[in-house]
Amino acid sequence: MTSAQGTGKGAIADLRRRLSGKPGDGPLLSALFSALDTFGQAGTPEEAVARSNFAEVLRRQGRLAEAEAHHRKALAWLPDFGGNHYNWGVTLQALGRLSEAAAAYGEAARLMPNFAPAPCNQGVLLRELGRLDEAEVALCRALALDRALVPALLALAALHRDRGDLDLAVAGFRACLCLRPDLAEAQANLALALKERGQRGGPDEDGGASVIGFERALRIGLPDAGGVLAQLVQQRRHLCRWGGLGALSGRLVDLVREGRTQQVHPWIFLGEGAGPALERACAERYSGWKVRGIQPAFPARTKRGPKLRIGYLSADFHEHATAVLIAELIERHDRGRFEIIGCSYGPEDGGGLRRRLIAGFDRFLDLSALTDEAAARSIHEAEIDILVDLKGHTQNARPGIAAHRPAWLQVQWLGYPGTLGSPAIDYVIADPVVIPADQQRFYSERIVHLPDSYQPNDRKRVIGPSPDRAGCGLPAKGVVFCAFNAPYKIGPELFGRWCRILERVPESVLWLLEGSAEVAVNLRRAAADRGLAPERLVFAPRLPGPEHLARHRLADLFLDSSPVGAHTTASDALWAGLPVLTVAGRSFAGRVAASLLHAAGLPDLVLPDWNAYEAAACRLAVQPAELAALKLRLEQARATAPLFDTDRFARSIEAAFTAMWDIHAAGEPPRAFAVPPQG
Repeated sequence: MTSAQGTGKGAIADLRRRLSGKPGDGPLLSALFSALDTFGQAGTPEEAVARSNFAEVLRRQGRLAEAEAHHRKALAWLPDFGGNHYNWGVTLQALGRLSEAAAAYGEAARLMPNFAPAPCNQGVLLRELGRLDEAEVALCRALALDRALVPALLALAALHRDRGDLDLAVAGFRACLCLRPDLAEAQANLALALKERGQRGGPDEDGGASVIGFERALRIGLPDAGGVLAQLVQQRRHLCRWGGLGALSGRLVDLVREGRTQQVHPWIFLGEGAGPALERACAERYSGWKVRGIQPAFPARTKRGPKLRIGYLSADFHEHATAVLIAELIERHDRGRFEIIGCSYGPEDGGGLRRRLIAGFDRFLDLSALTDEAAARSIHEAEIDILVDLKGHTQNARPGIAAHRPAWLQVQWLGYPGTLGSPAIDYVIADPVVIPADQQRFYSERIVHLPDSYQPNDRKRVIGPSPDRAGCGLPAKGVVFCAFNAPYKIGPELFGRWCRILERVPESVLWLLEGSAEVAVNLRRAAADRGLAPERLVFAPRLPGPEHLARHRLADLFLDSSPVGAHTTASDALWAGLPVLTVAGRSFAGRVAASLLHAAGLPDLVLPDWNAYEAAACRLAVQPAELAALKLRLEQARATAPLFDTDRFARSIEAAFTAMWDIHAAGEPPRAFAVPPQG
């Protein structure tokens, strides 16, 4: 032993001598560090710094695990040197270990109080982790040291957007661009903030400005341009700016098909109608990117309570389409067998629907102020057996919560019409119309078929008094075709069909939902280009629920859209007694109205193709007796059809939850199954 130690000391001394005058010699450094590790010796402060720099070289070579090991040794030799902590943070960040990286940057900031990049990087990661208050403190500290530190300005502006303060976000991104007008990330983020502000009633010019910003970001260039290209495509759809849209969409589909992007938002990609195979590829890549670095870490529970605990996870427990659909279901669940828990990470709007939902749940967990990890811990501690994600890949979703795997079984339902592409989700709740059984290969989840429709309804929704046509801007006579889907669901080909229908049905009008001011201008121009009088398009302002439902009674027929069709919008029309005409699309997003019509007892309004759809609309428009019969069938269906039978739906979804649990309790992996019809 003494001889070996002596030999080791000699080897170390020899390596140190040989490194004298050439400290950058990588092989000699590697040999020295190996010798020091072998014989349990600490290096000098200079060698600790050299080891940290050597780790940086390994990181740049992509050898992240080796680099991280060397950083740890350097820190053991020289724990109070801030540069070591900073470099360690860079490597941890590259490994996707964001929480540890943020802590390393924080320690570097403590040890180097005048080094602005350390609190800047800490703040950037804390924001990504959802720890917004801590992130703001770190970013403000960085900017106090360097007011022109663009990464800190960029992250702080993004933090304001996260909080919903879009005016501050816009000002912050513009400040970044004053310093770095060629920064593509700032251009893209400014465009996104303008887009969101415009959708929330901001200045009319925000919509056009956002298009310009996305285009500038793409011209400058981004490492992954897919996400920004998708936002540009979607914003042009929102504004009905169709010129050149086909080429942009083609580029987007090619990026996904070729696997050259992770950042295309799956919800936006549904609008391409590219089919379920590419939709799955898009969702899987996006999910992997969004939850990178998250590892499930909760201890397995060993038993369940006497009632199966179901947790509904959403940001939308307020005035929102999802809340409208599920409110009565929450109240109708069988409390003898189930405990129903609301897991909310959305805002408190103080409205009646939120109060109703909170009263309907047995427990209500407000997770809005928690990070994804802390929210998942709260769900785990609530001992929820089955967690039902109602958001999927929709606005304000937080897939990181489910990625921590807080519940035994995790399910997605209702919010997102497609696969999430996430290994954290075991099942998707659907029906045979929206997801035919032969489409299992397009879903990462196991498909569970409910017997009627996957969509619930609320029989307590009030329909206000019927208005008159003049008060809604409609002509006194003539057929009213209603198309209350959002403008982004209208494409040029579909709009051309609608114009042909109007041309073939004299004195008819198309009643559309009002969007931004530009939407009406663009659609009326498109109508004129097709030889149709622009005044035959009538735009309906947004109204509260009862008034909105009531005005459906002035219309004769609802025309569905494609490739993303009417979802809650179709339920609204059917509940109000307005027949819906649709074609079952290739994917879930285009098959929802077909599902609802089957469950409402009107499968004959699901047409085999778009030519048949166009012909049927024209035929029904001149057959008032047939339209009246369809409306009578809908009126009778309110009392008898499965679509409006909330108790029947509750029993069906409860049977699904029970079957999932039984499979799990038997020690078997999740598998697809169909729930038999319930009484």
